[in-house]
Amino acid sequence: MKRAIYPGSFDPITNGHVDVIERVAQIFDEVVVAVARNEQKVPLFTENERVDLIEQAIAKTKGVRVTSFDGLLVEFARNQEATALVRGIRALSDFEFEFQMALMNRKLAPKLETIFLMPKEEYSYISSRMVREIARLNGDISSFVPENVRLSLLDRLQR
Repeated sequence: MKRAIYPGSFDPITNGHVDVIERVAQIFDEVVVAVARNEQKVPLFTENERVDLIEQAIAKTKGVRVTSFDGLLVEFARNQEATALVRGIRALSDFEFEFQMALMNRKLAPKLETIFLMPKEEYSYISSRMVREIARLNGDISSFVPENVRLSLLDRLQR
């Protein structure tokens, strides 16, 4: 079985993330969407909420499992018996960081491949950070995130 890991903070998941997940699911037998615990960031949504939001957003996509992890990504990938890591690239600035990470991951786990995927053009400028900011300022985020995420964001920000 060919298994890929698509890691990220997904705070929240965007339509760009969903696009990458759907496309990766067509290439691999299984895709594990891995919500990263990052103690250096204070997320808007809890780890469990992010897992739930992703599961709802990709419910119709076959061959996808959502979980969370902490620690080294390459160790998580080994434990999952993954053959590849998938990283979304929106711009050249993303590539520089991701390229360094891919080289480090290759050094730590030489058999684990990194695959860079660009989202469709209409999603290439969307980031979770921008979506949160637009929502905070009462902007319309309906074209940037799945409906369940839009509703959850609005609910969270009204508290």
